[in-house]
Amino acid sequence: MPNPEDFEKFQTNLEAWREETLKKTLDHFPERREEFITTSSEPIERLYTPLDLEETDPIEDIGLPGEYPFTRGVHATMHRGRLWTMRMFAGFGTAAETNQRFKYLLEQGQTGLSVAFDLPTLMGYDTDAPEALGEFGKCGVAISSLKDMERLFEEIPLDKVSTSMTINSPAAIIWAMYIAAAEKQSAREDQLRGTIQNDILKEYTAQKEYIFPPEPSMRLVTDTIEYGSTNVPLWNTISISGYHIREAGSTAAQELAFTLLDGMEYVRWALDRGLEVDAFAPRLSYFFNAHNDFFEEIAKYRAARRIWAREMRETFGARNPRSWLMRFHTQTAGASLTAQQPEVNIVRVAVQALAAVLGGTQSLHTNSMDEALALPSEHAVTVALRTQQVLAEESGVANTVDPLGGSYFVEAATNRMEAQAYEYFRRVEDLGGVLPAIERGFFQGEIADAAYRYQKEIDQGKRKVVGVNAYAEEKEIEIPILKMDPEGYRSQIARLEALRRERDQGRVGQTLDRLRIACQGTENTMPYILDAVRAYATLGEIVDVMKGVFGVHREQSWI
Repeated sequence: MPNPEDFEKFQTNLEAWREETLKKTLDHFPERREEFITTSSEPIERLYTPLDLEETDPIEDIGLPGEYPFTRGVHATMHRGRLWTMRMFAGFGTAAETNQRFKYLLEQGQTGLSVAFDLPTLMGYDTDAPEALGEFGKCGVAISSLKDMERLFEEIPLDKVSTSMTINSPAAIIWAMYIAAAEKQSAREDQLRGTIQNDILKEYTAQKEYIFPPEPSMRLVTDTIEYGSTNVPLWNTISISGYHIREAGSTAAQELAFTLLDGMEYVRWALDRGLEVDAFAPRLSYFFNAHNDFFEEIAKYRAARRIWAREMRETFGARNPRSWLMRFHTQTAGASLTAQQPEVNIVRVAVQALAAVLGGTQSLHTNSMDEALALPSEHAVTVALRTQQVLAEESGVANTVDPLGGSYFVEAATNRMEAQAYEYFRRVEDLGGVLPAIERGFFQGEIADAAYRYQKEIDQGKRKVVGVNAYAEEKEIEIPILKMDPEGYRSQIARLEALRRERDQGRVGQTLDRLRIACQGTENTMPYILDAVRAYATLGEIVDVMKGVFGVHREQSWI
């Protein structure tokens, strides 16, 4: 390890290099632009050297893979031992249509399922609700009842496949439907593996798919954490999501800081419930974006692991090393995709996916080339999956652990990302914590400012986007687009009407009444939600009961 004398000697050599070698080069070959910046508009220095890591302890700050502080990865062998889960996000139209897409992806080598739900489902409406008109199946699959969930996973053994579900405000209800569907297959709760996103805090700051006010919403999240830690021990009951924060326009440092702040807030609520930190923390998971700036993204993942390990051990007193691990899924950046020259998106996705793999992700979704135009076609999603498979089988990047560890640039960027995150921690603490900061519009304002700055840089030509403000082409887009069943909506409505006619209405009413009483009290709501789901109460009916008790959230103007 370098000593102070080595740093002094290097400083002397660096100054000589600047005066001699660098100056001559710049005289003949000026740099391409005056300033180089990351995707987050952070300046990038010309050269990074050991001097940038003078304050970095290679043992305490970087360490070894599989050991605290996990900067270099949560597993000692990383992808040499087991490749990341290839989990393609999928869902459109009816449950039957999406079931066929799931089976196709599994046949093509996908190793985990990931469910996209349509907007009515995300907002807690049945397909036939007036508010849902025109939105059936457009951004995901429509799930209005246990019947739909049974059809979604028909002939897919839920005791053998790992499933991720991206849903938030009605997450407890959708998870209950999944558990009940597994029961219909004779699978036990303790056999189920997967993740429910269930991250309501980022909805208030970024994605805006909330239903209830923050406090009752946090109660529901805590109910799932408590229920899962006891009954569904292999399930990740929350996937704390930075992805949507980044898609809303945040910088990488904001994505990192705001996501970790949300994660720590969930831990506080679970502790306040009386849960032991080591009873639930090992099943917390994260979900990050992989944007265009290759090294910035890798630094973000490394800083995230280090901060989480430190906070779980030192702030929350976790003693089980598994509680210190940040396990995360990554999705390539949907916001980076362009409708212009959509095939170029294949290149963007490949670069983003490579950053995720080198950053140590445990699970990965690669976006399809056509997603700026429509939901992915079968051809496009196959190319996206093949991108991961080429990285895994041909590129060699999975053959060694953390190959960029020790890079002056990457380690310096990791340190800077960590410092920026802690500055945001301080600012949010000064505002009174996460919920007060949400109520005051702090997160929303920071994201809006970053998004505006990024777009302004594109509009001014300071930032180039291939096919948009650089290398543009004037020709029609020729790419196959997904075609959904035109009769899907009518058939979905017919099935929902039949369900309401054929179910035991008395049982439905009783389970909803018991759920209402539970919501009014302090009991865990999950057993009551499960009873209602098993009676074939619909999503909208259950949400309406909760609205009657909890109310609905109306965002205050913060401008």
